[in-house]
Amino acid sequence: MIPITSFAGQTVALFGLGGSGLSSALALKAGGATVIVWDDAPARIEVARARGLTASDLAGIDWDGVAALVLSPGVPLTHPEPHWTVRLARDAGVEVIGDIELFVRERRRTCPEAPLICITGTNGKSTTTALVAHLVRSLGLDVQMGGNIGTPVFDLEPPVPGRHYVIECSSYQIDLAPSLDPTVGIHMNLSPDHLDRHGTMENYAAIKERLVAGSRSAVIGVDDPMSAAMADRLALSGKRVRRISGHLPQTDGVYGDGGRLMMANQGRQERLADLAGIDSLRGRHNAQNAAAACAALLELGHAPERIAAALRTFPGLRHRMQIVARRNGTLFVNDSKATNADAAAWALASYPRIYWIAGGKPKTGGIDPLGEFFPRIVRAYLIGEAAEAFARTLDGKAATEICGTMDVAVARAAADAALDPAAEKVVLLSPACASFDQYPNFEVRGDAFVAAVEALDGASETEGDA
Repeated sequence: MIPITSFAGQTVALFGLGGSGLSSALALKAGGATVIVWDDAPARIEVARARGLTASDLAGIDWDGVAALVLSPGVPLTHPEPHWTVRLARDAGVEVIGDIELFVRERRRTCPEAPLICITGTNGKSTTTALVAHLVRSLGLDVQMGGNIGTPVFDLEPPVPGRHYVIECSSYQIDLAPSLDPTVGIHMNLSPDHLDRHGTMENYAAIKERLVAGSRSAVIGVDDPMSAAMADRLALSGKRVRRISGHLPQTDGVYGDGGRLMMANQGRQERLADLAGIDSLRGRHNAQNAAAACAALLELGHAPERIAAALRTFPGLRHRMQIVARRNGTLFVNDSKATNADAAAWALASYPRIYWIAGGKPKTGGIDPLGEFFPRIVRAYLIGEAAEAFARTLDGKAATEICGTMDVAVARAAADAALDPAAEKVVLLSPACASFDQYPNFEVRGDAFVAAVEALDGASETEGDA
């Protein structure tokens, strides 16, 4: 745990006792603060009390004695309207902050020299976060990874010189972190998302921009117009900006060029790394992820050749185009995180010959937007509620088989792929659907795919061997 000492001797109110909220409350208490917690869920309140925290309805406390309201990222700050605790805090002149703000204050207070790399963006931030942490670790350095990727920041080890923090930040967390100041800030891209919480695309973009605006060095993706404008704006303000792209050449930055990763400095371009053959980094979107991670390491002063060597050993992120095994010349890929057609498109674009496992609880629009990729599909093995509808969409465009369940789909796809003489073929779980018809979440669905693959005769693990 990282104790939060910046509120020692003061009273802090906290609303929202999920993973990050409970962790923040315990860290505040460990640092000497008086913490009053509350949640809409009685079960979470009881867990907090069992951990020694004081729980009281924040509607009835004296706000004049409160130093700050710590708000869970999942609780509305502004849209569709401020949460009732936010209104109470603002009426009393109490600042409203979140877990990331608490963390950056504690780092500045106790060990500002500990490098902090923060990553945001609509898509790709989790893979990029995992890749940055992998590169830092592969260089023999102390690294702690957390934030929106899963581990609450205060469950990490405390800051010490040389300990690198790689933190994924959602827009909700950034909105609650007014003094966010990473050593390197990475912004990947922008597309419409979470507008119910941010109101407009412009407001959403402005929140994302805060992360890189507060950084010592900004790494910014320029593959969409709003992010490119962000890079230009910060560069004109005097901020150090390194632009990155999955496919657009840059004069200063890092970018993908086919199977290569290029770096450019004042118009001089040279190869940084080869991506060809790194199965965990297939596709244009992963070229952007790799460019961002490598740019961050370059900003930290690491040698290009060492970064390139570490890149080759990246195993990928679980459930996001995760390489599970090779069997009889077939690659097995777990992309269970692809819960809609837009997400599945990245995986379908990355392989030329696909035995596709798809289906689940369908999303609006189904798989109609994926029509350009249907010629790549040798056969589709359909599961869950969407099976019949997907079969109708694919009729006349790709062969289909309604399998119903994951184990049947994996067995049938593996058997068919084994008979395929093509040099490059993949059994791909990229469902383009939510999981809730058969599984509690996409992680459990992905684990079921992995278990079914491991049950096949002759399957071999390949994580980390790329």
